[in-house]
Amino acid sequence: MEFQEQYEAIWREERARVLATLIRLLGSFELAEEAVQEAFATALTNWPMSGVPQNPRAWLVSTGRNKAIDGLRRRAVEQRRADEASRGGGWVAAGEAVAPEQHARLEAEEETVADDRLRLIFTCCHPALAEEAQVALTLRTLGGLTTDAIARAYLKPLATVAQRLVRAQAKIRDAKIPYEVPRREQLTERLDAVLLVLYLIFNEGYGASPSEPERQKLCAEAIRLARLLLELLPAESEVHGLLALMLLQDARRGARFTAEGDLVLLEQQDREAWDAAAIEEGSRLAAEALRAGVGVYGLQAAIAAVHDHARQAGETDWTQIVGLYDVLLRLQPSPVVELNYAVAVAMERGAAAGLALIEALRGLDDYVPYWAAKGQMLLWSGQVDAAGVAYSRAQELALAAGDSAQERFFRQRLAQSVSSRPPAG
Repeated sequence: MEFQEQYEAIWREERARVLATLIRLLGSFELAEEAVQEAFATALTNWPMSGVPQNPRAWLVSTGRNKAIDGLRRRAVEQRRADEASRGGGWVAAGEAVAPEQHARLEAEEETVADDRLRLIFTCCHPALAEEAQVALTLRTLGGLTTDAIARAYLKPLATVAQRLVRAQAKIRDAKIPYEVPRREQLTERLDAVLLVLYLIFNEGYGASPSEPERQKLCAEAIRLARLLLELLPAESEVHGLLALMLLQDARRGARFTAEGDLVLLEQQDREAWDAAAIEEGSRLAAEALRAGVGVYGLQAAIAAVHDHARQAGETDWTQIVGLYDVLLRLQPSPVVELNYAVAVAMERGAAAGLALIEALRGLDDYVPYWAAKGQMLLWSGQVDAAGVAYSRAQELALAAGDSAQERFFRQRLAQSVSSRPPAG
């Protein structure tokens, strides 16, 4: 492997880990982000000559920490010189002054933690932050998602999310929010936001095509963090439910795209290519989640399990799925859940029943699955021209999001809807 490729691979794999550890060591998001940038810049200069170290992460953490200490010393010396000069005094020798509390923090022996990124999640999900800010900050800091990717996940304007991130970091700094996994009695109040963070990280990876391996890795990262969370909170049913949902969906990953990178719908996937071990584990966790209590992630996992246990698409128990969505709607009423419910109703009772529910939905004009489902229902109902309009909108949104696999899929669907029109005259 060429050095540049190796360096970029280390950047992808280690950036979040190094950042999370440096936030803990330095006590500042801003200092840690600067230190990460400096550590990787130093690596880019040094490693071609000295070779990549055996443990790149440890090297990067140590280098980043040293860079931060040097920076703090320089700033302290400059401040002391400025203070002395303003009082008419002398100058301070370089390296004499370091903020005592910062020095103590940086030189203290590291305590053993389960995972610094888990610590980072709970810091970002502190109750002092608004829930949307919690999620956006954790996705940006822990998952390394771009602000644009977070905006797409939220269906929010880019400027709104960018402003949310700036305010969240300022709030953590100004309120001196501790960088720690909270005490057990505080965990539950922050659990919903943490689960949502992991769910969105997973979805960002799950929506990635084979041409985007970096984004696809987010699925494995979300699953790994969910396992850590389950170790921390083994009695929480929704932690079981979320991990189950991720495993049951990720089990289909190998069949979701063709060798050429084209999207394959669930009903057309080769079910022999699904991960049987992941389905077995996910199904067990889903059952445990529902036994412990009915929650939104446990219900979604149960729905995924029904799909995964059908040996072929025609054997899917749509009646059971409709029933599960009915319960989910009572727990979490939202346009997206209503859309999924409408699709399930269409599969159980016919396209007209599903289309009637879809037509009543509001607030999903920029949501690709809405137009995809609507196009399919319209096509099944014989409304070919209207189906073409829906598929055209879906293609437009996929193109705007930079999702080439979805864009090609809807281009093909649009072509099919055109070819389905009866000849003129």
